[in-house]
Amino acid sequence: MPPKPRRTSVSGIEGVKAASRGLRGDIATELADATTPQVTEATYGLLKFHGTYEQHDRDTATALKQAGQEKDWQFMVRVRIPAGRLTAAQYLALDDLADRHGNGTLRITTRQTIQFHGIAKRDLRETIAAVDATLLTTFATCGDVARNVMATAAPVKDGVHAMLEESARMLSAALLPRTRAHHAIFVAGEDDGTEGEEEPLYGATYLPRKFKIGLAHPADNSIDVLANDLGLIAEVTGEAITGWIVCVGGGHGMTHNKPRTYPRLATPVGRVDHADLLAAVEAVIRLSRDFGDRSDRKRARLKYVIDDMGLDWVKDRLAERFGRRMDEPPALPTLAIPDHLGWHAQGDGRWWLGLPVPSGRIADLGQVKLRAALRPVIARFGLSPILTPQQDILLADVAEADRGAVERSLRSLGVEFAEDRSPLARWALACPALPTCGLALAEAERVREPMIGAIEAALARHGLLDERISVRITGCPNGCARPYAGDIGIVGRMPGHYALHVGGDFEGTRLSYMLHDKVKEAAVADALAPLFAAFAALRYSNEGFGDFCHRLGRDALLALPGPTKLAAD
Repeated sequence: MPPKPRRTSVSGIEGVKAASRGLRGDIATELADATTPQVTEATYGLLKFHGTYEQHDRDTATALKQAGQEKDWQFMVRVRIPAGRLTAAQYLALDDLADRHGNGTLRITTRQTIQFHGIAKRDLRETIAAVDATLLTTFATCGDVARNVMATAAPVKDGVHAMLEESARMLSAALLPRTRAHHAIFVAGEDDGTEGEEEPLYGATYLPRKFKIGLAHPADNSIDVLANDLGLIAEVTGEAITGWIVCVGGGHGMTHNKPRTYPRLATPVGRVDHADLLAAVEAVIRLSRDFGDRSDRKRARLKYVIDDMGLDWVKDRLAERFGRRMDEPPALPTLAIPDHLGWHAQGDGRWWLGLPVPSGRIADLGQVKLRAALRPVIARFGLSPILTPQQDILLADVAEADRGAVERSLRSLGVEFAEDRSPLARWALACPALPTCGLALAEAERVREPMIGAIEAALARHGLLDERISVRITGCPNGCARPYAGDIGIVGRMPGHYALHVGGDFEGTRLSYMLHDKVKEAAVADALAPLFAAFAALRYSNEGFGDFCHRLGRDALLALPGPTKLAAD
């Protein structure tokens, strides 16, 4: 079948990018305007490239509108942290920013970065400049570019893990846009008037859509490598990475009731030597740049190019950009996801401590003073914080003699350890959703604890509380918490209602399917209860919950006896 024709018109943001003078636009002028707390639509689109989204507090929007007042406009700011690695000084500087300009919290994302919420427009430039002063950046953490590069969080001190971290850092630096706009506007503090620098990789209009990259050790797929536009699986020989399996076309974003949009796992298209890693990555980015759909942003991701044009066509186009045809990919290795929480030996005489952070929110809430506890421990012991794709934090480089003191200090402020939470709670993810995300259709972070608690109760009734089951909760179908991979996906459908997905696998190698649509928030656990009963009675030995649901299939699961009042009235 010949490739499908592609549209020639372009979406509005393409014109904004083309006229932006290398992402400058009118950003400097609008940030200096103290008469309004928000920015224009064009500047909103360009600010994403610099690492910030304009938002508003949706909890207060109706009341403010009724009172004839402006919405509570604010900004989210995201930091670029390849492989999630921070120094003690960097973490403490970011923590300080949370009070100076944010809402008093830091949030670990599922892509190993930190987000700040509640930044006022008047503080935006100073906040981003302060991040830059730590030798980090917010540049290219959002927008139509290659975003934060993920890699395994485990700080194992061996040659393979060192190469994973080094490769993530190398790619992150190499893939930054060449424009000096970010430095001029946010560090120097003014528009330098330049008409725009040449972008040899991205071109004048950058990519059609965001581009996500992840690097995985086959024994550690905690990053969900196949959920990325470009997933790279290491070929390990002894103590070194000798090559990479190149997988393209992953991505979780979709739109409800739009069947032309869908989640997809990346497909292996080639194998390259480690020395050719950057060249291979740039070839895939150019493929996305040249053939991604610039007319319809809902179908602008690389995954649709793969499906629309076919694998043979994709391999030919990659060969043109790589300089030769990549080697045929080997069969994918068996992927696994180890538990990084708790105490682990690093291999150099030191230890790391993995702490669970529900929904990634580092805050002082009730009796748990997590943020207040982390500050002095990281400062006193010079620990290296590492952010995980599970939204948790690893405190690395703990000396053997300091383990007891570190643990006592944390527990004195109520910090929860891995053993204090059930396996379900330890592996659950949730995006921020309401009140800050403009795309959210339902709650996620704020219903995580009660929803997980209700599911735990249903599991306990069948003796399954100790099972390792992954639950991902999102407020909309765009998939920030990767809900379509893993055992259970709970996806915001409308206020107070969710689509329920099952049948993926814990290891992130199979997509789930939708079992129920528009399930009431209070009925999510009830909808899962019949599945848990069947799982307890009919599972195979060592069969995971997602594998069980996949084996039985949707029709068989829907035929199980269970509650009938799940959907909206």
